[in-house]
Amino acid sequence: MIEVKSLTHRFGQQLLFEDVNLSLKPQCRYGLIGANGAGKSTFLKILSGEVEFSSGEVEILPNKRVGILGQNQFAFENYTLKDAVLLGNKRLFDAVKEKDRLYLSEEFTDEVNDRLSELEIITAEEDPNYEYETRIEKILSSLGFTNFDLKMSEIENSQKFKILLAQVLFPKPDVLFLDEPTNNLDLEAIAWLERELNLHEGVLVVISHDRHFLNHVCTHILDVDFKKIREFSGNYDDWYMAANLIARQAQMEREKKLKEKEELERFIARFSANASKARQATSRAKQLSKLDIAEIKTSSRRDPSILFRCGREIGNELVEMSGLNLSYGEKTIFKHFDFKLLKGDKVAIIGANGVGKSTFCKTLVGEVVAGKVHVGATIELGYFSQECMSEIRGDMKLYEWLRSEKNRDLDEIRKCLGRMLFSGIEQEKAVNALSGGEKHRLNLSRLMLEKPNLLVLDEPNNHLDLEAIIALGEALFEFKGAALCVSHDRELIDAFANRILHFKGNGEIVDFRGSYEEYVASMEAEK
Repeated sequence: MIEVKSLTHRFGQQLLFEDVNLSLKPQCRYGLIGANGAGKSTFLKILSGEVEFSSGEVEILPNKRVGILGQNQFAFENYTLKDAVLLGNKRLFDAVKEKDRLYLSEEFTDEVNDRLSELEIITAEEDPNYEYETRIEKILSSLGFTNFDLKMSEIENSQKFKILLAQVLFPKPDVLFLDEPTNNLDLEAIAWLERELNLHEGVLVVISHDRHFLNHVCTHILDVDFKKIREFSGNYDDWYMAANLIARQAQMEREKKLKEKEELERFIARFSANASKARQATSRAKQLSKLDIAEIKTSSRRDPSILFRCGREIGNELVEMSGLNLSYGEKTIFKHFDFKLLKGDKVAIIGANGVGKSTFCKTLVGEVVAGKVHVGATIELGYFSQECMSEIRGDMKLYEWLRSEKNRDLDEIRKCLGRMLFSGIEQEKAVNALSGGEKHRLNLSRLMLEKPNLLVLDEPNNHLDLEAIIALGEALFEFKGAALCVSHDRELIDAFANRILHFKGNGEIVDFRGSYEEYVASMEAEK
């Protein structure tokens, strides 16, 4: 359905990828992966026609409906939820709305009746079973909406991205391009999206940093690396095993040739002046000239080394919160809620967007007052807030920004930045020039330097690539202190959590001791 031939693209002087040849087929779901900056979003925009490429060809079969996930959550503020979703099929939307206007006008002239007939034909072409209203309501219900006639401006910002997803999925496009669709989605919405995409019969190309999502949705992986885009059959885990095997085989082949080269050079050096061995030495020289030792190409992937150390041993008395009560208008966040954090707890805070997860973190760290909060005498707290990116501003260099609050050792700061993939030159950048992912890595560097024994992290994996998320999960698992972490990333939660705090809305909070997998099993058993 999509043919990519000899595709090459440069961004200024930087070569992103060259000589890419792919054939993307129906009923295949492609996960597009690669390091931040490797060119994933650019390639997706090339496929969708949003970006012109340097050379090559990209062909999508004619008369195929293409769906592209929108990114502007505020583009439909004056539309109802139903109409915003219906806009996913602009031709059907226009026909339906014009029909409504003409019927309301009650001026049924011959001209109006002819136009109504034309509009009925358009509606039938776009929706043969006349089921668009039922389908839209079913989609919205699945995403947790109950009042479909609300204006987009009346729902919370955290919910608007769900409408954009519903909008792009509603028309059942033949070709579907999704750039990070799981961002800003809670676990239930991600599960819904996984089910919907598994029913997609056309071509799907999706960028995601969520391994669990990629494993459950993708039938193929497109790996943007080594200035190429390579296709692998299977999901993310299948790609990981295959890519590592290919890398090991390439390394073994290179080492074998290097050993052969050394042996030939030793023979030539030893016997080239020996008349009886001259012919053999000449033969070895010819072999040596034909020996092709390919360089091992450098991957654009880099694994950060995240390590949280406790500056002070944590005591037995950590955090106790009692009598928490908080409401915003008719929305209840806490209702007589008590919580006690114990030594060794690694808590994953989950729940839909807007139910109070961030408010809970802010209450714990003292930014919101909602009841009694007692913090133990030994606690040294490190906080990663959702607003942390806005706090990184100004023209200070990276190491200067990390040194500004406390007069930390410069060598320690530079080593820490190196662990978080900021090279010597990159450490000279001004903090206001950093990307979202780089700002998150800088904030994680700050936490590593602070050496707290209690971590409170509010969605720290946003903007991080897969390698960084894996490293974060391992660091939280190895951490000797206690941790609370808000996240919608299933793999990250599975990596570290031994306690689940589930915010269900309207003040209902479930406190479960055990892994997320055990929590899901317990909920299934209760049904």
